Amino acid sequence: MAGMSLGSIIIPGRALLGNPVPLDRPWFYDDVSKKKEMADVALNSARSKGATYTDVRIGRYLNQFVVTREDKVENIVNTESYGIGIRVLANGSWGFAATDKMDRDSIAKAAELAVAIAKENSRLLSEPVQLAPQKGYGEVSWKTPIKKNAFDVPIKEKADLLLSVNDAAMKGGANYVNSILFLVNEQKYFASSDGSYIDQDVHRIWPTFTITKIDEKSGKFETRDALSSPVGRGYEYVIPNAADKIKTPQATLYKNSYDMLEDAREGTRQVIEKMAAKSVEPGKYDLVLDPTNLYLTIHESVGHPSELDRVLGYEANYAGTSFLTLDKWKSGKFNFGSKLVNIKADKTEVGTLGAVGYDDEGVGTKQWDIIKDGILVNYQVIRDQAHILGLKESQGCCYADNWSSVQFQRMPNISLQPGTQKMSPQDIIKNVEKGIYIIGNSSYSIDQQRYNFQFSGQMFYEIKNGKIVGMLKDVAYQANTQEFWNACSAIADKSDYRSGGSFFDGKGQPGQVSAVSHGSSTARFNGINVINTARKI
Repeated sequence: MAGMSLGSIIIPGRALLGNPVPLDRPWFYDDVSKKKEMADVALNSARSKGATYTDVRIGRYLNQFVVTREDKVENIVNTESYGIGIRVLANGSWGFAATDKMDRDSIAKAAELAVAIAKENSRLLSEPVQLAPQKGYGEVSWKTPIKKNAFDVPIKEKADLLLSVNDAAMKGGANYVNSILFLVNEQKYFASSDGSYIDQDVHRIWPTFTITKIDEKSGKFETRDALSSPVGRGYEYVIPNAADKIKTPQATLYKNSYDMLEDAREGTRQVIEKMAAKSVEPGKYDLVLDPTNLYLTIHESVGHPSELDRVLGYEANYAGTSFLTLDKWKSGKFNFGSKLVNIKADKTEVGTLGAVGYDDEGVGTKQWDIIKDGILVNYQVIRDQAHILGLKESQGCCYADNWSSVQFQRMPNISLQPGTQKMSPQDIIKNVEKGIYIIGNSSYSIDQQRYNFQFSGQMFYEIKNGKIVGMLKDVAYQANTQEFWNACSAIADKSDYRSGGSFFDGKGQPGQVSAVSHGSSTARFNGINVINTARKI
């Protein structure tokens, strides 16, 4: 999941004072009044030096990784980072500085440095930054609605879960298995000269594994990755709930909770089945794509090309531009996909990776249309881009991955809306004469304009005359974005809607990562080119 940098263009003079992870000092973070006091120091200092706008982000970022392989715990990693980042407008230009020294003098000096950088940057401006208006919210807070904080769960309990997953896979016939539990907690306090003081506590979790089976005679191997999704939830996500399971003849799929042990047992049976599966015959097929596969295609072919900074060329140096140029949007009739295709951006959907109450510019989050009835109608926009589209406000999709990083436009959740007619994946399959049902995601490739692409998956099932007749392997599908989405002929209803996503969507110079989800129901795409990816040895 590649992305691009706006950082060196909006804020060419980023400055960092001090060390990024000082773990040997006491932390004040639970004291909201103390955070407000420190934010006011920065706001007042910046204003006194000539800033016309200032925002302050005080952050504490916690990560935990529990890593196992077969019968061993390979690693347990805990990271912590805290400090303050200060962004200002002065002389019409952006400036940014950050420090982990949380005393009043150091904070004031960082604010002064941000203003000095802005004034220096203004010498290079062709026109001043135009910042969309934003109301102040006063003192407000938001928290991921978790039931059980994963950071409070003993390490042993987490390791035991992973080792039980590995044991089930090995007993089932796997040669190798590794499993990992990723945890994230972003404790963020935002203040601005607009009058906002926003306290947020964001939680994310991702359980995953990879099972490997080797053919001893040929030395060839197959793998099966977990069908979990990284989510914006607490530890309750890995406590199975039978109501969250979607049973199909091919696999057990999951919604709001995830049965890691059951998935490992089933995955081991499936990876053995893959060893004996028939290699696909290249050609045109109708594809029935499960959300565990389709989310990545949505990310690459819709999410990235609808980022306005990519469209404007701000990221061209790093990973390309976008085929969704402004002239297509201005025409109001660019045919992105079939009339069934409705794609929304959303920063509010509960349980998703992108869900927060306010973005890193202090804008209340929302949802909006990107594609409506197959037509391109909007992009992803932050405060200093809104005027380009004639918008009166930001869409609330600005983010920085750390207090020491400057915030810039990042992808919100981008999701294909479910069909409006009652329809299940089985209903879609029974109308396919020659097709392939694809579950899970794997390798992909896409060009720098996000137009020509190739995607693979975890499991592939041949469809003949409305019935699944067996497993295939060595499958990848190719298309360009416009022909692919115009080939969308059926979408299952909301009962099948699920989200996938990634913790590690990369963008920016210096690089940053963000977490983002993409939802859909199972969907059908007619006449897509399928190639055989088997190596000829």
